[in-house]
Amino acid sequence: MPVKILWYVQSADGPVPWTDDGVWSNDLPRLRALAEGIDRAGFYGALLPTGPHEPLALAAAFAPLTERMRFLVALYPGLLSPAKLVDIATVVDNFSGGRLLFNVVNGHDSWLPEYGMFLAHDERYEYSAEYWDAFARRWADPGEGYAGKHINLAARTFDIPLTFFPEKVQPKVELWGAGGSPAGVAHAAKVVDHYLTFADLPERLGEKFRQAGAAAADHGRKLRFGTRFQVIVRDTEEEAWGYARHLLERTSHQKALELSAYKEGPGWLDRDVPTDDPRARRCVDALRAGRLPDVEDLVVHPNVWLGPSVFGFDVFGPGAGTWLVGTPTQVADRINEYAAHGAESFILSGWPLLPEALRFGRDVLPLLDLDHGFAPPAYDEAANAELLAAFPALDRHPVAHR
Repeated sequence: MPVKILWYVQSADGPVPWTDDGVWSNDLPRLRALAEGIDRAGFYGALLPTGPHEPLALAAAFAPLTERMRFLVALYPGLLSPAKLVDIATVVDNFSGGRLLFNVVNGHDSWLPEYGMFLAHDERYEYSAEYWDAFARRWADPGEGYAGKHINLAARTFDIPLTFFPEKVQPKVELWGAGGSPAGVAHAAKVVDHYLTFADLPERLGEKFRQAGAAAADHGRKLRFGTRFQVIVRDTEEEAWGYARHLLERTSHQKALELSAYKEGPGWLDRDVPTDDPRARRCVDALRAGRLPDVEDLVVHPNVWLGPSVFGFDVFGPGAGTWLVGTPTQVADRINEYAAHGAESFILSGWPLLPEALRFGRDVLPLLDLDHGFAPPAYDEAANAELLAAFPALDRHPVAHR
């Protein structure tokens, strides 16, 4: 099945960005170089997550620097009026030639009140459904008002003289989004066009897609599906797993516990951990003994690795930080396997972001049946070297010359 391959943009970068000595800051010049590299490498686009570099502002900054890549902008509904979002999105849509997408996210209870959002978790899903309905209606008809439980917009009169509004390129802006809880799946079924979920084993991921698809069908809707991985691609299998081992060795025991707590909660290792999986039990025993698990005990499927990452350390099973590890052919084969279970898009990252994006674009994209609307351009070593010069030199992590 044809697939869309997206990369990732983040301000925290580096060869081991979950460690104090392996992280650097991507300032605006580096972020711009990263966007140009993603565009040149031939990716469908990139996820611009929430964070200190506001992703909608970044999309506007990246638009004139790029030609093909789409900007999957993460956005929490309610922090900006849907009418004002239409105004801003119309400009980005116009200036980028229709390359704007939105990643619908529901937010975190702990810090959303800082932005004036006090609704409880599940109630935010109700709010979000109304928010994106209001956005879609105002996008389709800039003069239309909206009356709902949470959102109320007066009709727009356009009474400002000598004003010309930017023309929209897209008839609608696609919404991509996740939701694992029953409330989240129900929300996605009604709202998003492209349902995303974190990595899992291929068959289990396919079952999640089927459940979300069935919920959408109850509303007369049809979803597309995608997932998220990190990647280590090297010329040989030995090199790929050697680098995975290197990342594990760079991670301290304390940091591993911090990362695992993202999913399992603080102090999880001190509680009873019921599991019938001998592999997971060995990982728990290793952490309780003050050491990290073996590389091999973190492999849960061919080329699928639960190593530590900036997104967590999911020792019990695939999640936000799961990796694909192997040669270009092996990684392409795994992507095709997941595609056979329904995954139509893959949001990927490797660290540091730019060298790994260029490597993946050169070595893996040509092996895939891509649904990008364009062919991956030829690898331009000289031009890419200029982009890489904006980042710290790497002893162990170059884009290998051939």
